[in-house]
Amino acid sequence: MQTTKHEFTPYETQFFNNLRFYLETPLYFYGSIQRSDYFKGYSDIDVDIFTDNESSTISKLQTFLNVENNLFKQTIWKPSQLNYLIHGYKLMYKDVDNNLQVEISIYNEKYKHEILNDHNRKMDLPYYASIILIIIKILFYKLNVISKQTYRVLKKNILSTMIGIPIDDFVTI
Repeated sequence: MQTTKHEFTPYETQFFNNLRFYLETPLYFYGSIQRSDYFKGYSDIDVDIFTDNESSTISKLQTFLNVENNLFKQTIWKPSQLNYLIHGYKLMYKDVDNNLQVEISIYNEKYKHEILNDHNRKMDLPYYASIILIIIKILFYKLNVISKQTYRVLKKNILSTMIGIPIDDFVTI
């Protein structure tokens, strides 16, 4: 998951290489960038960062991305296959000038195995689920005929109902 199924633009390649070098840690990509339903220029790029010191990593990200601390949202996640909560942080970073949207998740290193396993379960979708996701994304991204809320509900239902992967309880504080 340190590489992606889809190629980055030259800007994205430079951005992620610089981020990886600055943080001195691997970046783990998940979500549509690893599947056939990725829409270049529209889909966000999901990244996990694992660290022994979340506060230090957030400070480094603030400096690198030139963003305020209040943009980092604390999260609590209850993976369906586990009996405990995972705490972390999320940041939705947008670089409008370069058409880049990145959702960065920061977790303690101790959760790495569980989180990567969960993300891996959602990478290989059956062809029918991929086709339906692509159609929904065309309706949302290209034709603008469904709302963002409808898009999210449909996407969640496809991932949970059609392919049998329960969507975990995930709360932003």
